[in-house]
Amino acid sequence: MREHSIHTLKNGIRVVHNRVTTTKIVHCGIMLDIGSRDETLANQGIAHFWEHMAFKGTRKRKAFHILNRLESLGGELNAFTDKEKILFYASIRDDYFERSVDLLTDITFESIFPSNQIERERHVILEEMSMYYDDPDGSLQDEFDSVVFAGHPLGMNILGTKKTVNSFKRADFRAFVKKHIDTRKIVFSCVGNIAFEEVIRLAEKYMGHIPRITSRQKRKKFSGYRPKEITLKRPIKQARCAIGRTSYSLADAKRGVFYLLTNILGGSGMNSRLNLSLREKHGFVYSIGSQFVPFTDTGLFIISFGTEPSQLSKSIKLVDEELRKFREEKLGVKQLASAKEQIMGQVAMADESNIGFMIMMGRSLLDLGRVPSLDEVFSRVQHATAHDIMKMANEMFDERKMSYLMIEPG
Repeated sequence: MREHSIHTLKNGIRVVHNRVTTTKIVHCGIMLDIGSRDETLANQGIAHFWEHMAFKGTRKRKAFHILNRLESLGGELNAFTDKEKILFYASIRDDYFERSVDLLTDITFESIFPSNQIERERHVILEEMSMYYDDPDGSLQDEFDSVVFAGHPLGMNILGTKKTVNSFKRADFRAFVKKHIDTRKIVFSCVGNIAFEEVIRLAEKYMGHIPRITSRQKRKKFSGYRPKEITLKRPIKQARCAIGRTSYSLADAKRGVFYLLTNILGGSGMNSRLNLSLREKHGFVYSIGSQFVPFTDTGLFIISFGTEPSQLSKSIKLVDEELRKFREEKLGVKQLASAKEQIMGQVAMADESNIGFMIMMGRSLLDLGRVPSLDEVFSRVQHATAHDIMKMANEMFDERKMSYLMIEPG
């Protein structure tokens, strides 16, 4: 079981660290509790654009110096934006840990959003959007988000729209940052062979001077889900389908059992129910999976696959049949025991990833106020009963509450 240590700076920024003595690489990042769901229709895509602009110039560094600062040493500097978080992170030999803390702090808090760089990066993001929409599998979930979370920021695309991306100016970035940044909702997360005292020293040195910043912004909670069935036409050869609905939030006690149920249905294993039925038995799909994505106030359950247009309706019927089986047929003792062992093995393997653990610590501290242990996760899985799973299947797999999105060639 991994141990971790937590320290809070006077400005409210929290520092969480896991020491691993068997590695020469340190992974660290600054995670902010800000994401695309904090946007409006008028500025959708600005969080992701901000993420890009953080690399384009600060008060003391130009873009080249930012990009070369760690890369020239064989390290990596990167970032991502999702619905609820922005993360700026680095991976580097531990000899250069201080350099990464300095650089991450600089790009997070001292960006100046140069106007000439905004124009250049605008074109980069428009190209990113074109590339993304050329990938039907990649854009399917975003299309489905807009179905399930219609009329809510959770349903908006993280990249934004061509109209909004083309509209942003320096003042828009400054206003968004000022409105949403809150030092109490920022975590510096670190994994590597660094003493915790040294992590605190450097966090104090580079982040301790940042004033306490508070935001009064509150996220709009999602409510009013209504199941829909929508068919879209796209210039594609293979039909795509997404089936799902809203689900449990991060704080819901049922979350652990639903992860187990979702994994049995269509997890990453080749022995998932959906894979065995639609791929192995009928040969209708190359890949199919189910996913549970929890947010702070709601969640998303989605099944997604692609198939020949002539096989789409047959494939949907097979998916519906697998959902019906979970509602009506209780798992056997051996089936349940095997499913538990499988998901615990998957979680344990994911726990081995140092960069993944760094990200998990930051996210958990922001969302839950703590970092759950592996034993705690295992305990939730082990306590799930066949009755719990069947009851949950009847609640979550109710066909009257499912939404269907079909994207067909046309």
